Parts: sequence; C-alpha cells; structure tokens
Amino acid sequence: MIYSLHMYNDFYKLTESPFNITADPDFFYPSVNHAEAFSNLLYGISHRKGIMLITGEVGTGKTTLCRALLNRLDKKTKSAFILNPSFSDIQLLQFILKDLGITSKARNKFALIDALNTYLLEESNQGNNVVLIIDESQNLKVKQLEQIRLLSNLETTKEKLLQIILVGQPELTDKLLLPELRQLKQRITVCFNIKPLDRTELQEYIQHRLKVANSPQNFLCGLRFTSEAVDAIYNYSLGTPRMINILCDRALLAGFIEETGRIDEHIIHKCAEEVVA
Repeated sequence: MIYSLHMYNDFYKLTESPFNITADPDFFYPSVNHAEAFSNLLYGISHRKGIMLITGEVGTGKTTLCRALLNRLDKKTKSAFILNPSFSDIQLLQFILKDLGITSKARNKFALIDALNTYLLEESNQGNNVVLIIDESQNLKVKQLEQIRLLSNLETTKEKLLQIILVGQPELTDKLLLPELRQLKQRITVCFNIKPLDRTELQEYIQHRLKVANSPQNFLCGLRFTSEAVDAIYNYSLGTPRMINILCDRALLAGFIEETGRIDEHIIHKCAEEVVA
C-alpha cells in the first residue's frame, strides 16, 4: 500500500504537514541564535547599515530566517530576494531589477546600475528603504562579489540607498578573506553565524511546528515525541533543522502506519536507518 502525507495528516488531525523541508516562514522557530540574527538584521536594515552577512551550515534555517524577515518588513521597505545567484554579472543585475519591479530595457552593466540608482533615489525621496537579500552567496564569483560592493556605494550624503544581506554557507566567510575582496569585507557592518539547535531548543522546535500545523480544536490529538525520541533525533541531526524535519516527517509516517500517536526512540532509530547516511 502506498501511504501519503494527507493520510497521516488526517490521522493526527493536522491541518498541514509540520515537517516539510521548504523554507516556510509560518514555521519559523526563534531559537536564541535565530532570534538574535533576526534582530541584528532588522537593526541593520532600519539603520541603513549597508552590507550584512549571515552564514551557517547547510540546513540550519538561513532561508527560512530570510523569508520570516521579509514578512516583518513594513510597507515602506521594498525588497528583492535572489535565491540562487548562479548567473552572469549582467543576469544578476537584471534579476535584481526584475525582483524590485524595475522595468528597464538596458542590456549593459552601466545602464542597469543607472536604472537601479534612479529607482533607489526615487524610493529614498519617498522615505522608503530598499533591501536586497542574496541567498547561497557562497556561489558568487569574486567578480560578482566586487560588483555587490559597488552596489553598496549607491548612497546619498546621509545614508545607504541599498541594504544588502549576503546569506551563505561557511565557505562564503573563507572567500571574503581573499585579498581582492578586502574592501567588501571592510564594508560588512552586521555579521552573524547561524548555529544548530541545542537539545532543549530541539524539543521546543518540534512542539512549535506541531502546534503551527495543528487545528485549534484538536491540539496535538495525543501526538507526542517521547524524551528518548527527542534524544535520538538530536544525536542523529546534531540540531540541524533540515535533518530534524526529515526524521520527524518519516517518524510521523511510521507512527501512522503503526496507528500510534506515541513517537518513541525505536521509531526514530528505524527512520534514521532510511535517511541518515
């Protein structure tokens, strides 16, 4: 028999799947570390600090953090979110303009930057702020990172016109140590590294996601992860949210097949054999 997510959602009275690995801001869990990063970014944006840097290992929740941040921006803050910057220099600029809603037929770098600068000045004159978030920034070439630095030079005598958030894996930090990027590194005003969850946070994280996914009338429906199960999840995931989601998702499916709301360590160990290399 083929089982589906809808079947286990119905069984547990869940309104949606609580452990999808998509970067859904509705499920953002503000651990101490994530909340601090969030506050630092909000501060950097509101005070127009220019370039900010967020790093973290694969699966630590950087993209979810960014999406939650975008949801918190007020109407006077415009934004562009580039998810995968594996483009040419020209294409990267074109995608930035497109995401900001700038219409331009420009095909060369100078004209594209000029169109962006005109837009930024217009927004500034209206009292607006503009934020550019580039995810997976470790994939940017040195030349593109230098181009980002030049974009940060778009300013008035009083403030930066464009706030830039570079988000990437730890290799991005290593890349910024290159001599040719020293000017960019010097311009980074906010720098934060996202860390995995600790054991206590992991348990709260699981409860948080179950609560978000559950209808108010049927809170948790007897569904619970035992303390031993949480210990096992922590040992396998080392607190990385993406791996936690993968394990918990499999565990709910296994619990549904066994027709139980009690997820124990035995279920977790069996699921880990399938998903942990």
